[in-house]
Amino acid sequence: MEDSSTPTATSSTHYFSIFTNYPLISAFTAFAIAQFIKLFTSWYRERRWDLKQLLGSGGMPSSHSSTVTALAVAIGLQEDFGGSHFAIALILASVVMYDATSVRLHAGRQAEFPHIWGLTRFTGSQSDCVRTSC
Repeated sequence: MEDSSTPTATSSTHYFSIFTNYPLISAFTAFAIAQFIKLFTSWYRERRWDLKQLLGSGGMPSSHSSTVTALAVAIGLQEDFGGSHFAIALILASVVMYDATSVRLHAGRQAEFPHIWGLTRFTGSQSDCVRTSC
C-alpha cells in the first residue's frame, strides 16, 4: 500500500521549486537592482531621497529592459542559447526594449509640443494661458 504522505510531500516541493527557478530569480533581481539604482540617480539629480522611485516606472535605468534582458540571459545560460526557450525570451526582450524606447521618444516629443507653440504654462482654462494664442 502506498504512503498517503507522498503526494502531499511532492506537491509541497513543487510549490517551493519557484524559489530555485534561476531565470525567475534573475529577472526579479535585475528589476530590484534597476529600481534601487533609480533611487540613487534621483538623489544625485535632485539632492533629495524620492522613495517613489523604488516602485515607479520610467527613468533610467529601465527596469523593464533590465528584467527581460536578465530573463533572456538566464534562460540562455540554463537551457542553451540555441534552444527555442531562449529564442522566445530574446524576441520578448526585443519587443519590450523597442516599445520602451519608442514610448520614451514619443513622450519626449509630446513634452516639446507646448514649447513649439510658445506656451510656457497652461493650467486648465483659456484665460490661464501665458500667451493669448490658446
